This record gives sequence, structure tokens and C-alpha cells, in this order.
Amino acid sequence: MHKTGRVLKKRITAVGIIPVRYESTRFRGKVLADIGGKPMIQHVWEKANKAVLLDDLIVAADDERIIDAVRSFGGKAMLTSPKHPSGTDRINEAAQHLKTDIVINIQSDEPMLAPAMIDALVTALSENKNILMATFRKKIKDQDQIHDPNTVKVVVDIKNFAMYFSRTPIPFNNSASAVTSYYKHIGLYGYTKDFLSVFSNLPVSSLETFEGLEQLRALQNGYKIKVLETQHDTIGVDTPEDLENVRNKLLSAS
Repeated sequence: MHKTGRVLKKRITAVGIIPVRYESTRFRGKVLADIGGKPMIQHVWEKANKAVLLDDLIVAADDERIIDAVRSFGGKAMLTSPKHPSGTDRINEAAQHLKTDIVINIQSDEPMLAPAMIDALVTALSENKNILMATFRKKIKDQDQIHDPNTVKVVVDIKNFAMYFSRTPIPFNNSASAVTSYYKHIGLYGYTKDFLSVFSNLPVSSLETFEGLEQLRALQNGYKIKVLETQHDTIGVDTPEDLENVRNKLLSAS
């Protein structure tokens, strides 16, 4: 207690964790792919490290090659089990060894992420104790993305909590004259550490399996996900073609 008799308010802490699996289904070892003389994981780490509100940043990986690469450029890395079925399970393992209130799940294959998005998640979770999990949406401008199953769509309620995520166009337009906006989901997540543990230990849900979207596990079990709107976009690297696209954009911006 302070000498004035006031109880000091505990500062909320936040850690960013970048989960990495070397044996990526569509692009093996992609996080070590070269972009302008640096491995992709270094671009991701450097962008995330510019976030103002993170107290620490760690790569949680399943392979010593990734651990060595991260440490070679001065980043922190933690070896985790190769048996995790998802990135969420991997960051949950890492988070159990850390003293933190908030955990930010940063995708390892999005080297164009905006640090401000990380800070926005930390702020949302810090300022409202009723928010256990948060993520992003961005208005779709390219009409082809509406029908692209690789672009996940999201609809929200009037308080900007997720109602549903889907690979199909939602909401369905039942009127030729109706005009609506479609939103893509951007898979950067923030959780309270306590809820991350709860979420990771929930059984896989039927909707999650049906859509192939892990976040539906939370919704189907009755938990709310806050969805922040952003103007920032990201490009996930799932194929060698995606990598070349990102290379061109990053190098042209430098």
C-alpha cells in the first residue's frame, strides 16, 4: 500500500506469442523462407516488436531450426510440443510458463501485420474486463473475396461481438435491392491468459469441424468474441505464390 493509503492499481501486462509449426500443411518450412535477406519469421517478429503495449514477445516453435533462426536475430524463442493440433494450443503451452494477464496470438505467416493492431487488442482487453477474447474484421472491397472460401467472413451484433464466422458469404442477401457490407476476418487474436487456458481445453466443436474455423469453438460453447474493425490488411503466406506476392510488396515499400 502506498504511503497515502491508496491501493496501487496493478498494471495489466501483455505478451505476444508467435506460434510456429515447421511442417506446415501447404508450405513446409515457410517461416524460414527468405524475404529480402531475412527469414519470414524475422519480418513478423520485427513488426510485432514495434507494438508499444507488449511487455514481451516470444516465438513458440516445434523445431530447433526455427528456434536457432529466431535467436540468431536476437529474438526470444521457446521450444514447444510437436503434437499440438493448433497454434492456440501451442501458445497456451508457452503462456503457462509466463506471468502475464493478456496473450496476443500473432500469426507467423503474416509479415505485413500492423503493430497498431496488436496495441488495439491489448487496449480492448485491458479496458473491459468482460472481454475475454478479441479479434478483427475489415470491410471487403474486392467482390471476389466474398465467395472465396479462403477469405473467412464474419457478422457481428450491435455491440460488435461476433455472431458467426464462415467461409461462405454471410449474411445471405435475400433481396436484389438490398445493399450490405461484407467483412473479412483477420486472424490476429487477443485473450486473457485465463480464458486462453479455458478455450484451449474445450473439446473441438461440431461447427469448428464443419467450417474448419477454430474460433467457432468459443461461440458454440457460449463465449463472446469482441470484433474490432480495422483499416489495416494482412497477407497470409500459404503458398510459394503468396510468398512471391509478399516479397514484391515488402521490397517495393522499402
